[in-house]
Amino acid sequence: MARRFTITDIAAAAGVSKGAVSYALNGRPGVSEATRAKILAIAAEMGFVPNRAARSLSVATSQVVGLALKRSARTLGIEPYFMELISGIEATLSAGSYGLTLQVVDTVEEEIEVYRRWWAERRVDGVLLCDVGIADRRLDFVADLGLPAVAVGGPLAGARLPAVWHDDAGPCLEILEYLHALGHRRIARVAGFAHLLHTAIRDGAYAEAAAGLGLDSLTTVHSDYTGEQGADLTRGLLAGADRPTAIIFDNDVTAVAGLGVAHELGIDVPDRLSIVAWDDSPLCRLTHPALTTLTRDITAYGSQCAAALLAVIGAAPDQDRTPSVRCRPARLSPRGSTGPAVES
Repeated sequence: MARRFTITDIAAAAGVSKGAVSYALNGRPGVSEATRAKILAIAAEMGFVPNRAARSLSVATSQVVGLALKRSARTLGIEPYFMELISGIEATLSAGSYGLTLQVVDTVEEEIEVYRRWWAERRVDGVLLCDVGIADRRLDFVADLGLPAVAVGGPLAGARLPAVWHDDAGPCLEILEYLHALGHRRIARVAGFAHLLHTAIRDGAYAEAAAGLGLDSLTTVHSDYTGEQGADLTRGLLAGADRPTAIIFDNDVTAVAGLGVAHELGIDVPDRLSIVAWDDSPLCRLTHPALTTLTRDITAYGSQCAAALLAVIGAAPDQDRTPSVRCRPARLSPRGSTGPAVES
């Protein structure tokens, strides 16, 4: 567990009193500029962050959980997955008298710095790590800090943190078997970010299922989950001579965008193109035709993630690690956007 440095540590390193350190850190008179510069340099080297309002002296915990998301604020505003996930997290936290701090970041480095600052300032009692990557250095970073954390995604082989996750492999086989039974042999997929763990699991599961079914072609293209890129990638897939008769989308937003492109190009759904989405937000039932989806309860998923983190926060130091939780896999919900394959 990493150590939090205090003004006592800075004073000892600088060979000055704690009062001098306080003056220097707070920009107050009482020390020379040379001493001030020396103290600030030592504090920076130690990674010292002042504990706001000395909260650690008056409260044992912050009663707050942190969630940092490496997505744009605009994307979050239209992404049903995260809205439902956060809704479930909030419901469980509120029942336990906890609050949620949400921070939007641009890079992994910025996200790691947010965790370091939250930990140093005792802003949060624990964090939820979303968008788990294939080689995710955030996992060891928060474990080294000693910051209670739960990964939203998995499974995590050999990880030092518990995870709450869905089986992403089984549903891939289910959807390919369904489309295969409808006569589809040219199938494409608009996937999510290639570096994410669940995307890699789905990539491998689809490839294995396609080989088992003897499919000649399963084209996969990766996206950033936005409607704009989903639309562009769909146009590219449908522009070829051997265009797919079915497309699977890894989230609702790209699926709705893909359906719009099919309408724009005069390709009837489902007569000439079948479309399948993941997650089954209300968006999927408001389109025409309604989208066939792989359905899972994202709100309940968020609730399970929050419950797992509260268990980690409340565990005694010598208690065994909170176990990971495997949630129910997504189930196929056939609707009007899929039908028998018609070769063009």
